[in-house]
Amino acid sequence: MGALRRALVREGSLWREVDVVQRTGSTNSDLVARAGAGAARAGAGLGEGVVLVAEEQTDARGRLDRKWVAPARSGLFFSVSLRPGDAGVPMERWGWLPLLTGVAVATGLARAGGVDTALKWPNDVLVTVGGEERKAGGILAEAAGDGGVVVGVGVNVSLRADELPVPTAGSLALAGAVSTDRDPLLRAVLRGLDDWYGRWCAAGGDAGACGLQEAYAAGCATLGRVVRAELPGDRALVGEAVAVDGDGRLVLATEAGVQEPVGAGDIVHLR
Repeated sequence: MGALRRALVREGSLWREVDVVQRTGSTNSDLVARAGAGAARAGAGLGEGVVLVAEEQTDARGRLDRKWVAPARSGLFFSVSLRPGDAGVPMERWGWLPLLTGVAVATGLARAGGVDTALKWPNDVLVTVGGEERKAGGILAEAAGDGGVVVGVGVNVSLRADELPVPTAGSLALAGAVSTDRDPLLRAVLRGLDDWYGRWCAAGGDAGACGLQEAYAAGCATLGRVVRAELPGDRALVGEAVAVDGDGRLVLATEAGVQEPVGAGDIVHLR
């Protein structure tokens, strides 16, 4: 772990603390709890730039409290603490954080693992296994303490077909990755996240101005497809995904001839 810390915690880096634990329930829950305890005790939250990595998670969560199950040492399981408000980014732009993280994950895995990935709006990382699109990773952003955000990432790296939690899941190994060494994969993802987060903050959270909006659209497998958006309140909306707008929302062109932005919900690729 010392080598990992030395590689990431350096002058000018976003990362100021990197910890690796063998086993925990959820790295996201751990950092959110630390942020809350810190705020209550000292009037300040967790602080920015903390990275918590786990070799195994026993109670990992995805969006909508879905469970994330994977064998020990089979993937990347980590969370980071961010404070975009301290950099002057308005809260209404914080919805870009899962998308920004997705771009960093996709580019890092491509560089260090030699595997093609795509992004499914808003927070899934896809790979191709046997000609089929499979989910290999997910991203979860949660409010933490006073003005903080914890972003968690889970990526299936070395899982075999018989280890997948569901048949429709995938892994980097099954997608033909050149390397499944988790150390360089993690370093590449965290360096990419440092870079994109810095650009985004410097632009005041303007995803268009810093190039994030364009980069996300270029890697998004959802755009150009007919999808069904399963919305809160048991509503559903079907249309072609035509854009990701300046607020990070998915814009659907419906059969009624209107364009409707979707800010939250499950997206099902129909074709």
